[in-house]
Amino acid sequence: MAGGHYFYRAVWRWHFYAGLFVVPFMLMLAITGIIYLFKPQLDAWMYRDLLFVTPGPVALAAESQLDTARGSHAGATPLSLTAGAAADRSTQVNLVLADGREMAVFVDPYIGRVLGERNERRNLQYYALKLHGELLLGTVGDWIVELAACWALVLLVTGVYLWWPRDGLRLWGVWLPRLSRHSSRIFWRDLHSVTGIYSSVLVAFLLITGLPWAIFWGTSFAQVWNRYPPYMYNGAPQSGIRTGRLNEGVGKVVPWAAEQLPMPESMPASSSVHHNHDAASGHAEDSAVAPHVNLDEVLTIARHAGAPAGFTVTLPPDAKGVYTVSAVVDDPRDETVIHIDQYSGAILADARWRDYGLVAKAVSMGIDIHEGKFFGLANQLVMLLGCLAVIVMSVSGTVMWWRRRPEGRLGAPAIGVPLRLWKGAVAIAILMGLLLPLMGLSLLVVLTLDYAVIARIPGLRATVG
Repeated sequence: MAGGHYFYRAVWRWHFYAGLFVVPFMLMLAITGIIYLFKPQLDAWMYRDLLFVTPGPVALAAESQLDTARGSHAGATPLSLTAGAAADRSTQVNLVLADGREMAVFVDPYIGRVLGERNERRNLQYYALKLHGELLLGTVGDWIVELAACWALVLLVTGVYLWWPRDGLRLWGVWLPRLSRHSSRIFWRDLHSVTGIYSSVLVAFLLITGLPWAIFWGTSFAQVWNRYPPYMYNGAPQSGIRTGRLNEGVGKVVPWAAEQLPMPESMPASSSVHHNHDAASGHAEDSAVAPHVNLDEVLTIARHAGAPAGFTVTLPPDAKGVYTVSAVVDDPRDETVIHIDQYSGAILADARWRDYGLVAKAVSMGIDIHEGKFFGLANQLVMLLGCLAVIVMSVSGTVMWWRRRPEGRLGAPAIGVPLRLWKGAVAIAILMGLLLPLMGLSLLVVLTLDYAVIARIPGLRATVG
């Protein structure tokens, strides 16, 4: 019994530590997550004049639309073109301006008129996404968010253990909050625990499906599990740059499952690699440089290859670059990444759902559900419930701590842990380190501080406890 008491107090202490660190970040993730969750509705409301057009009989050539957008800013370099997913949608052309800013220019595809533009780094959805992923701090912020997500998993596991009824499965206080009690402390405790137990699986899903985006765990995970059959590259020369490089701008161009693909290179017809490509397309094998494929031809190639409506074409950045056709859509089974030779029009690589491994398929499906895209509005509402639960738990947990916190002290639950439990905690930290390296490292640091420093200095122990 004494050992069980020690263990309960130890779990409570770790729940406290995790909550103290995680709560500010979880509130931020929940609020920004709600904003980005409803990005389609927000975009349609905020940018209706840019996104919607009156359908006409025939759309203008893509090259003409690209020239129209480029002409709106002197010295601009076009990055990509996204044709509307429906007949009443505009064409979006992303430009890099002479001053380095990235601007989205929207063109009516039927009359060739510029509808307006949007600074892709100066809008609500962009800030929500960057706060959600990296706290607007770049790589450092990405590491912090990853660490917070890992500790949030600890918070959930320890929370379920603390909630578990040890005196029978009663209704009030376990499955429903005790609203009739006069003690507000009991109300906040029940609100916290009951919300937590009902939402624990959903919140855990949100955290786990968010980790593949993390800079450390996500990249390592993808390199280990995300593999493609070698025949996809058809012998094309590879640049060594990952396809995911296309996602380093302001938007998500390439789906997660294809980010680790190496980028192929385009080569002139004089290259031996492309002699067969040229022969197949009718070009003379001895020509010095094959004719360039224009944007309209790329759109035709992509449509014939079955790319879904609304795909983006990223333009070749240099003489060896390729056209990249990509689609990040609501259903991951329609995700597409096609690299096309800019000289011959040959498809150098084509990555689809059929090429994903089992893990890549699971992660891709999880990401789309995480973003509220897979089964429409119902998906958004379910994920909204998860975000609201995080807010309720964060606020109620903070209120509970503030009310029970002794004056001038942090208020961590006191514990005298036997050596055998301390060794068990180290073993758990090692296991966590194998699964979540950042989490394991931080857990060892906190364990060392708690049991080797705080517990041995009376003044510090009194302040923390």
